[in-house]
Amino acid sequence: MATKSLKGKIGVTTENIFPVIKQFLYSDHEIFLRELVANAVDATQKLKALASSGEFKGELGELKVSVELDEKKKILKIVDRGIGMTEDEVDRYINQIAFSSAGEFLEKYKDQLSSIIGHFGLGFYSAFMVSKKVTIDTLSWREDAKPVHWSCDGSPEYEMGAGKKEDRGTVITLYLDDDSEEFAAKGRISQLLGKYCKFMPVPVVFGKKTEWKEGKSVETDEDNLINNIDPIWTKAPSDLKDEDYLKFYKELYPMEEEPMFWIHLNVDYPFNLTGVLYFPKIKERMAIDKNKIQLYCNQMFVTDHVDNIVPDFLTLLHGVIDSPDIPLNVSRSYLQSDANVKKISTYITKKVADRLEEIFKEQREQFEQKWDNIKLFIEYGMLSDEKFCERALKFALLKNTDGKYFSLEDYRTAIEPAQTDKDKTVVYLYATKPAEQYSWIEAAKNQGYDVLLMDCELDSHFVGLLESKIEHSRFARVDSDSVGNLIPKEEKVKPEMSEDDKKALDELFKAVLPEGNDYMVDAQNLGETAAPVLITQNEFMRRYREMSALGGGMNFYGTMPDSYNIIVNMENPLIAKIWGERDKDSELLHQVVDLALLGNGMLKGKALADFIARSEKLLK
Repeated sequence: MATKSLKGKIGVTTENIFPVIKQFLYSDHEIFLRELVANAVDATQKLKALASSGEFKGELGELKVSVELDEKKKILKIVDRGIGMTEDEVDRYINQIAFSSAGEFLEKYKDQLSSIIGHFGLGFYSAFMVSKKVTIDTLSWREDAKPVHWSCDGSPEYEMGAGKKEDRGTVITLYLDDDSEEFAAKGRISQLLGKYCKFMPVPVVFGKKTEWKEGKSVETDEDNLINNIDPIWTKAPSDLKDEDYLKFYKELYPMEEEPMFWIHLNVDYPFNLTGVLYFPKIKERMAIDKNKIQLYCNQMFVTDHVDNIVPDFLTLLHGVIDSPDIPLNVSRSYLQSDANVKKISTYITKKVADRLEEIFKEQREQFEQKWDNIKLFIEYGMLSDEKFCERALKFALLKNTDGKYFSLEDYRTAIEPAQTDKDKTVVYLYATKPAEQYSWIEAAKNQGYDVLLMDCELDSHFVGLLESKIEHSRFARVDSDSVGNLIPKEEKVKPEMSEDDKKALDELFKAVLPEGNDYMVDAQNLGETAAPVLITQNEFMRRYREMSALGGGMNFYGTMPDSYNIIVNMENPLIAKIWGERDKDSELLHQVVDLALLGNGMLKGKALADFIARSEKLLK
């Protein structure tokens, strides 16, 4: 019972702890508001529990947490009508436990001061990060309890004595310091409450709602409620409709397009986890917003950096995860090593794979319609997560240049008869830019082959993955060789040429090719009607250069000049004439080489202008 005013020194083993709290313990000063509102919510929840058990027999009344701001005086209050505290409890929880724990905490975690905080009773003391003085006015729910007033100016001294509070609960008053003026602005407090307290399980009120009257904003009598105490992830999926999920998505991301589909997470063993994850539409496939999954602990916002809690590829999803098994204040090293976090990560991956396989099997048409939007996500997952890859091999789709979709198994069955080479390897042909590779695609189709469309940014990596997963398979870009060589059915008979002739052919064609690239001139017999010259890029080299450009670690290939194969069709009549003349200045030589360059998009500037002028001359 507080009969007289007490002065004391806070029981702390580390000298002058407040500057340490202010500078080091919390890397982000703004979370003081989350900590204090969370304490008020906790006190309210405890009172509800006491009422449910019959220990508290009084009137609960309206249970809410109020945040009050005096912008002029720079005073911020957090008010609750929860269990309150007796003088003994203030002494135990505020003066003794928190600060003795703080000393142990600092000693134990001096090398990682951003580590676990909330579990050491330091939540209340985050108030001193932004305040020059903090007071507590509290009245316990217990019968015959007396009000208590506590005050501290940020030094290890405090004052505690009889208070004047007449109703149950606690008021924390912060006298904001000059360095923290930003928190004396109504807009800033609104923003923080919206960020951290949007879904807390007890109503949180900040001032009154306003309405526009006679050209100005006027306060109404209605409380400005900032949170939704029953977000959809706390409800049973059977009680929800599609519109509920879409409405909640709009609440989280007001500016985003509607998601394609979603997964409701709900597990209570071997850990507690609820949440809803949405598959967003990916517009520009590499301009992806990560960090759109929000992590909550019992409806209190913790972070939107969940890269240690969910596998990397799942950070492309949007939504909410709520788990009381993940502490509020955690370091990255803690998340990486915590067993519960690893289980949660595995569970979420499984649930995502389950949902995708379910849509693939039960709503195949819809799955195909959504494929172009989720392809990047699936490929990223298959490349980065082995377990997800095993599952995704069953539902991943391939799309051909005619816009038809196939499962991996169905596609293999469709192309195997025509596209098996002489070594019993099934060759998967693909294009990356159909408009530019049109003639190559048509040449393959004329042979009865099918061509896949692989235009995703990750496809240079993905085709390598598929080659390792699909037995006796090989992927070849449709313009990487002549159509006869892409899927060789028998050994090709090479033209008979002496070493001197080979050298002469090499010099003849390199003399008229653009400088700055590496060229390998190769004489082949492709038939009289086939093109005189083909320009291709080695599949292996080109694929690894693309992977290098994506940061695939193949930097050696990324720094090399472009390398091209110049295939000279010795059976073509034009080549026979050129080879007979062997004239480096021959207009016909320049013309057939320029036509091959033009077909590959490699003829530009002056060379293109010269080609046009020469063509006009030859046509006269």
